[in-house]
Amino acid sequence: MSASTSSASTSPDAGLHWDARLWGALVVLCGVLFLDGLDVSMVGVALPSIGSDLDLSTSSLQWVVSGYVLGYGGLLLLGGRFADLLGRRRVLLSALAVFTVASILGGMVDDGTLLIATRFFKGAAAAFTAPASLSIITTTFEEGPARNRALSIYTACGASGFSLGLVFGGLMTELGWRWSFLLPVPVAIALLIVAPRVLPKDAPIAGVRRRFDLAGAVTLTAGMLLLVRTVVEAPDAGWDDPATPGGLILSALLLAAFVAIERRSAHPLVRLGILRSAPLVRANLGMASVFGAYVGFQFVGTLYLQSLLGWSPLETALAFLPGGLIVAFGSPRLGPLVDRFGTGRLILVGSLAFVVGYGLFLRIGDSFSYVGLFLPTMLLIGIGFALCFPALNMQATAGVADHEQGLASGLVNTSFQVGGALGLAIVTAVVSANTGTATDAASMLDGFRPAIAVVTGVAALGVAVALAGSPRFSRVGRLEPAVVEPGTEAVPEGLPEEVAGREAA
Repeated sequence: MSASTSSASTSPDAGLHWDARLWGALVVLCGVLFLDGLDVSMVGVALPSIGSDLDLSTSSLQWVVSGYVLGYGGLLLLGGRFADLLGRRRVLLSALAVFTVASILGGMVDDGTLLIATRFFKGAAAAFTAPASLSIITTTFEEGPARNRALSIYTACGASGFSLGLVFGGLMTELGWRWSFLLPVPVAIALLIVAPRVLPKDAPIAGVRRRFDLAGAVTLTAGMLLLVRTVVEAPDAGWDDPATPGGLILSALLLAAFVAIERRSAHPLVRLGILRSAPLVRANLGMASVFGAYVGFQFVGTLYLQSLLGWSPLETALAFLPGGLIVAFGSPRLGPLVDRFGTGRLILVGSLAFVVGYGLFLRIGDSFSYVGLFLPTMLLIGIGFALCFPALNMQATAGVADHEQGLASGLVNTSFQVGGALGLAIVTAVVSANTGTATDAASMLDGFRPAIAVVTGVAALGVAVALAGSPRFSRVGRLEPAVVEPGTEAVPEGLPEEVAGREAA
């Protein structure tokens, strides 16, 4: 345990009385997550303007989002591995610098393909900052009230970034969509200046060989990219076109190759034994459902408000804002609820809120009432995120050894992003299949309604996952620990034999 952790946990009220260094570190880490939320939501509001300016179709436009989340989700596990072996602080600062450069380039390009490429690299940079940030928190703050409070504040800042990103995205898009890409730059530069002064220094684990499973990272990312591309293009190419089943088969083979590589690698990207933990698996499936449903809803909701109803980007941003505000103000107060009710109950209630909220939006039509239609959906989505997102993060990392915190946090973030990419791909395919190139209101509604039905179905899967864990409702301190394979108990991979021998003894 680090010195900072010790100072933070010397009393029962340790979670309430942190020293200045702990607060400084948490502020920086929250700032990094704030940037991620800010970036995703700003771009979401700007999509119609980007599509109009760069002449992108609906299927091409979704890649502005999917490029980011697939770069993010596809490389998160590698990012977690880098953080564990090279030092979390070092990886965080390096990746944040790349994120800054990619933001600048994204605001300068004039070609849709180049824009998508910058989004992919920006997501790849976030794939290294996210697990590094989360694992710094989980190894600095002791498991229990201190960590729960830190994680609640951390996730609330991500939600705040998302909420403010909606407003800033609307404002920036009114000036020009490029400003949505450039706005995060000064924030990122400020974090790069402050971070070295407040983040605790760390070093790679002594004696560990720095081997990285690049083959695993490549097969996972390539498999996910091909799967999303195939699903998105299937409505235009046709499900009976040889390219469609061929793409699905090839993506399945790449993902199977990833599993085979992990099983045989001496230094795997994912130690598959960790997936024997039922709470960890449920947390990952829950995260995939949460973001898979929401990113599809936001895509359809934005097109509905701007393309069909003619709302401005700022009006659209303000329409989405109430949900984000609930998350921003509710998440920091979740810690005591977790201590009292456990993560399982909160996840189940939040998952039900998502299903009801999306189900209400199935009533969309030519006539529109914000208070009667959109607002109830956003309030329920906000409640769902406020309950589910922090609780799922806590469930995923509780009971995991320090040397695998990067892996656990990388897994749950991967599920979040990959779920978003798959959800958006399916929703985009449904919209394209039912709308085609038509732009009249009736045709657009014919595409939007089944897409929202799909979103509701994805959210319902989250309820099923939560119910699967209902017999084991427990407080976070009593969550099942991740299963550790024989011979690896508390011994980080690659320790010198003499050290491993002492640990085993």
